[in-house]
Amino acid sequence: MNIVETIKMSMQTLVANKMRSSLTMLGIIIGNASVIGMVGIGEGAQKLAAEQFESLGPNVLFVVPGTREARRTTLDLPKTLVLADAEAIASQVPSIKGVAPQINARLLVNYRDKNLDTSILGVTPEFLTVRSFNVAQGRFFSEIDIKRDNRVAIIGSEIAQQLYNNQSPIGKNIRVRNVSFKIIGVMESKGSFLGTNQDEIVYIPLTTMANQIVGNTSPFGLELSFISITAKDENNISAAKFQIENLLRLRHKIIRENDFDVQTQKDILEIVGTITDALTILLAAIAGISLLVGGIGVMNIMLVSVTERTQEIGLKKALGARPKDILTQFLIEAIILSISGGLLGTIIGISGVILVSIIFPLPATVSVSSVILSVSVSGGIGLFFGVFPAQRAAKLDPIVALRSA
Repeated sequence: MNIVETIKMSMQTLVANKMRSSLTMLGIIIGNASVIGMVGIGEGAQKLAAEQFESLGPNVLFVVPGTREARRTTLDLPKTLVLADAEAIASQVPSIKGVAPQINARLLVNYRDKNLDTSILGVTPEFLTVRSFNVAQGRFFSEIDIKRDNRVAIIGSEIAQQLYNNQSPIGKNIRVRNVSFKIIGVMESKGSFLGTNQDEIVYIPLTTMANQIVGNTSPFGLELSFISITAKDENNISAAKFQIENLLRLRHKIIRENDFDVQTQKDILEIVGTITDALTILLAAIAGISLLVGGIGVMNIMLVSVTERTQEIGLKKALGARPKDILTQFLIEAIILSISGGLLGTIIGISGVILVSIIFPLPATVSVSSVILSVSVSGGIGLFFGVFPAQRAAKLDPIVALRSA
């Protein structure tokens, strides 16, 4: 029997049973849409994380207290990173361009009868250049503000909106732990970073933060939450990391394991990439189960079809159709159902990813490889689960088939 003729007959049979064919494809459609949607969302999340880390600033390194293992297992990190370390890095490491020490705290701030629980960062003037931030209104701290422990503050754009509505906050006061600060600037909107809204932050001078807000918490000096460092260029990042580690090991008199960790953007992106890859695979695997269920549905319907078309199969065999011809026809029907469902599922999956990217700040990412793989798997499932019903149809005895009609 001609293959083209077989395909035409298969199409006519499927069209004649529109409802059954549609319900059979439904499992494949849902499976394909789920796989493409989950993979697309996973890749979009990875791309978003990469973009956010790039927004931290060019060629940035971070020095944090405690080892990576310690940060995973305890909330009370070693108080070993101090301002003197940052000053030593700035003066003794030749491959860097800027150093921005930082103290973090989450505290209640208020203005008149309005209260807001937000992040307070104690920073230095170098923070702007190292972290690529800009001031939208007013000015940032000066070295005089740092030396004199001045009670001045710069606030994020959303804090300005929440506490001062449409009025300019410049010159007004804000209270942190009952300490009054004069607002001298408003930061340019930066958006969220890994779930933290960078527009809901209050910045005050590092020395003021240490001496008047959090107090002296380390026996080694003015304790820091971490240090942001920018290398001279991309080629100097590895050298800067090596030099910083050696300097801090000498300063902390370390013989064995470091009591700090130096991380580059690449290091952090690799960690985030590993996590998002694992989540993407997990989501795709879960979604793939629906493809398996859809394949079982194809096999079930094809078995029912064989039973219903016993007379047709017997008549074809009586007229000279070979078992191979019957086998081919049923396999083609199963493959058509699967590939059609796969294509419809792909369209729905891509549309879903685009819709998610419109509603949420997630880049729409649908790789061609995931689409090809998903449709190929759909066709393979149709072929795999269509083999048993097709073999059963091909093995029917024509005389028995005609008698049972």
